[in-house]
Amino acid sequence: MNREELGNIMTVRTKPAAVMVGKINGHREDEGESKLEPHVGLEFNTAEEAQEFYNVYATRVGFKIRIGQLYRSRADGSVISRRFVCSKEGNQTNSRTGCHAFIRVQKVDSGKWVIANIKKEHNHEAEASGEICPRTQRKTFPTPRSSSGGASRTGIRSHDDDSPSDAVDSKRLKREEMDGVGGPSAEPYKGLAFNSANEAYKFYLAYASSIGFRIRIGQLFRSKHDGSITSRRFVCSKEGRQHPSRVGCGAYMRIQRQESGKWVVDRLEKAHNHELGGPTESNGTSSAASKGYREEGSSMLENLDLVETNGGLSLVKRVRESNIGSDWYSVLLPYFQSRQAGDTGFFYAVEMREGKGMNIFWADARSRFSCAQFGDAIVFDTTYRRSSYSVPFASFVGVNHHRQPVLLGCAVIADESEESFTWIFQAWVRAMLGCRPVSIIADQDSAIQHSIAHVFPGTHHRFSAWQFLAKEQENLGALLSVHPEFKYEYEACIQSQTANEFDSAWNMLMKKYMLRENTWFKEMYQNRKSWLPFHIKGTFFAGIPVGESLKPYFSNILTPQTPPYEFILRYEKALEQRHEEERKEDFNSFNMQAVLHTEDPIEEQCRRLYTITMFKVFQKELLDSYSYIGIKINVEGAISRYLVQKRENGNERNTVAFNASNLNISCSCKMFEFEGILCRHALQVFKMMNIRELPSRYVLHRWSKNAKYGILRDSDSAGGSQNFKALMLWSLREEARNYIEAGAESLERYKLAFEILQEGRRSLCWQN
Repeated sequence: MNREELGNIMTVRTKPAAVMVGKINGHREDEGESKLEPHVGLEFNTAEEAQEFYNVYATRVGFKIRIGQLYRSRADGSVISRRFVCSKEGNQTNSRTGCHAFIRVQKVDSGKWVIANIKKEHNHEAEASGEICPRTQRKTFPTPRSSSGGASRTGIRSHDDDSPSDAVDSKRLKREEMDGVGGPSAEPYKGLAFNSANEAYKFYLAYASSIGFRIRIGQLFRSKHDGSITSRRFVCSKEGRQHPSRVGCGAYMRIQRQESGKWVVDRLEKAHNHELGGPTESNGTSSAASKGYREEGSSMLENLDLVETNGGLSLVKRVRESNIGSDWYSVLLPYFQSRQAGDTGFFYAVEMREGKGMNIFWADARSRFSCAQFGDAIVFDTTYRRSSYSVPFASFVGVNHHRQPVLLGCAVIADESEESFTWIFQAWVRAMLGCRPVSIIADQDSAIQHSIAHVFPGTHHRFSAWQFLAKEQENLGALLSVHPEFKYEYEACIQSQTANEFDSAWNMLMKKYMLRENTWFKEMYQNRKSWLPFHIKGTFFAGIPVGESLKPYFSNILTPQTPPYEFILRYEKALEQRHEEERKEDFNSFNMQAVLHTEDPIEEQCRRLYTITMFKVFQKELLDSYSYIGIKINVEGAISRYLVQKRENGNERNTVAFNASNLNISCSCKMFEFEGILCRHALQVFKMMNIRELPSRYVLHRWSKNAKYGILRDSDSAGGSQNFKALMLWSLREEARNYIEAGAESLERYKLAFEILQEGRRSLCWQN
């Protein structure tokens, strides 16, 4: 925006709403009233500033606004785009007309917010102008300080002297009359401290009443050590989608218990995705509130695990509610039944609790078969938690022999409790015939951590990259603003190569920046095996890079707005798309050959065994090994240790241990342990020892061309082929389908295919 436009916006922003409304209704205009029209490219300092501008514009034109959808970054979960829409957008109520008028603002690299899309046309008549929408009335902006001469510190003229001296914000006064909790403004903010959870609950209840919404008590978190409550969430009553009256609102306040016994607001979201009502009684017991609870079909005591009784908070048994709408059961269950009729290996389970449907899990035969090959490293993908998805859909995803995502099961999650996640993980184990992964990538919430520890006790849980980065930025932001140099020291610390090196660097940071009592840093140290690179690299994760995520299986095919009636069609489309991608890679691996770059027989051996994708990974390591030299530094019996370093860079060095008696080899870089491919350092030592063929244990079957048939090779060791009958049926049917397609291309092919089938059937009859 130019200086004149910015001045207009800032003038409107600093005017009290009551004065501005009065002038609009009275048809008076002055130099402080903005007539600026929204247009693409219009720039704001914050999203709130854009919202306030659009609200003023809407008031002048004659309509009201609501906050629409928000979009988050896949990298760190931060909000990068917001939509502000006409209040008549959608058709959820009779008062709405499906109006498409909106503006969408997007955050750019400079930190500014810019209008990226706009639609001004409405499909309804304009209302009487002048009413400020209650949704934005609660947001007040700080008035720039000004001297008696009227020039503010920012150089923008303030119109405070134009306002009547008796203009009073009644909501602000009402908030100031509360118990004195939180200060005169009674606005929640991060860092706000309370003496008890009871005090925090009363504060948020009073705040909600004054603003115009109701609250419920949400999830609680307990200590792993003594089971005591360490954190609580108070949420808008319209959070979730268990009932038609709930709209998935994301407004909440979370408090965390400190070692001092205080409770501090550590997370806060003030924005609602619905219109706010008028102020209610501060005790939250107005008739409207009571009616609202009755509309949701349950009383406050039934839904909450923390309720206000006799002036205090009491724990009661929480009745678990489902976030899955009833229409999803009516869509999914018939689909499961039809799939099971045509796919004998199809598995599904529904958790029933007190006669109500809760969690849902399913996996087709292909997913179950794939798990036998690729179930060693899995991702529990809960992308729905990053945005307001219409259904809490999660998936189990592995990595196939082409490094593509492969589906290993799906779930719809009723609630984010430990009970729900435990049930889903147990259902997955049953479907996969007792298979338990070596590693799992999942979110770091305590409920998920506890469930993984219970169901997969020997599995290495690695935190999801997007969630960890988001929490890291959230907790390091304030520290970095004061101590920018902390970033480099912190990064150097987490790149430590040994436990002792890390502990030394970590303790130095905690002492230098006085962080020993910081709750987040304590939790991170306790959970260091789930995020520290040197801990992660010692476990097989199918090469999914540290700090990165596996490509989503359903990509953009399933979106937050996918309705129930479209879900199955899109789900099937995604399956077919992924299956076709795998078929193409299978064809390429069996019918094409990569170019050899050396005369090393090991290269030819691996080209013959690996898929093309994995051979290229191996080939790069082999070629890079020629740039390294190895020096024997130690001999203990049959085990020799070598220092392997790059010829022109002595700083890059690793230690390789080689056992001449059994050809076992290991490298300090841990590439084979993490990725299942031998590293350049180990290959250099093999060359030094004149090893002409890799031992079979260093060419993992899961990366080979024949990986999809590995279940038949391993069935005896897994307890007999009888348990795998459904999987063998699927395998044969999949091959038969390809055989039939090839045999039906011409009459001659058909005759040949038929003769081969008859001969094969006769051969099988002679088998016992």
